[in-house]
Amino acid sequence: MKKTIRVPLDVPKAMRKKYIQNCLDITHNSNRIMLFAGDQKIEHLNKDFYGQDIHPDDANPEHLFRIAGKAKIGVFASQLGLIAKYGADYKNVCYLVKLNSKTNLIKTEQKDPYNGKITNINEVIEFQKNSGLKIAACGYTIYLGSEYEAEMLEEASRMVYEAHKNGLLTVLWIYPRGKAIKDEKEPHLIAGATGVAACLGSDFVKINYPKKEGEESKELLREAIQSAGRTGVVCAGGSSVDVKKFLQRLYDQIRVGACGNATGRNIHQKGFKKAVAMCNAIYAITVENKTVDGALKVYNLD
Repeated sequence: MKKTIRVPLDVPKAMRKKYIQNCLDITHNSNRIMLFAGDQKIEHLNKDFYGQDIHPDDANPEHLFRIAGKAKIGVFASQLGLIAKYGADYKNVCYLVKLNSKTNLIKTEQKDPYNGKITNINEVIEFQKNSGLKIAACGYTIYLGSEYEAEMLEEASRMVYEAHKNGLLTVLWIYPRGKAIKDEKEPHLIAGATGVAACLGSDFVKINYPKKEGEESKELLREAIQSAGRTGVVCAGGSSVDVKKFLQRLYDQIRVGACGNATGRNIHQKGFKKAVAMCNAIYAITVENKTVDGALKVYNLD
């Protein structure tokens, strides 16, 4: 039996069916999203794809698409240009187009961050029609606390409205960052970020896992989930860690109410076979409600 999908009122009646189908494609009728993040080619340049402890497979951008094409995922997030280059060979993949991106070359101590658009919804819709690819969602990054916060909030708000108008779902990456921010993972600030996503009408929000000395992050996450209301909260996967540790952290997040995950480096920095296995293990917890031990069996079996 299909779970009830709540369609936002900014989705026109003519686009409700498309929105619902995109939601089903992304969540596999679980109300949770397994987002495979492949947007770091701009965000982190080549640092995440080449070097010590990174499998040689990751040096080739197609590694991302091979994983997305073979593994169990909900949606693969990347920039439009990269999808245009490889999408013809991976038409089975469900895509999220990231509308803005920036490199990490200019540090916060030099200048407050601004993440400007590199494409827009109209171009995404045109590309979808011309390519025939399954594009189900759009994403946008906001740096709360930056002196450019107002510009990013306006662009994100417009992105959500235009995406919904065309039957697409939205994910906002929201990170407190800038000279005004003393602690980017402070729990109340993280909860504030999820509340902003709710006010902008986004379907999902990606945040950093909150941290506070002497307290468990999984308990601190509850505040952010409550603040988000009907916007689904997912945590960034972060840098690569031990597989069991990663899966336990994800399990804890799901148990307190997170609506999935957004994982990049912990997947693509592995060789192809293990990267696919990692996706399947993450999917097992996120969508199939398996335990950590059950997910580890999936990882080791694959």
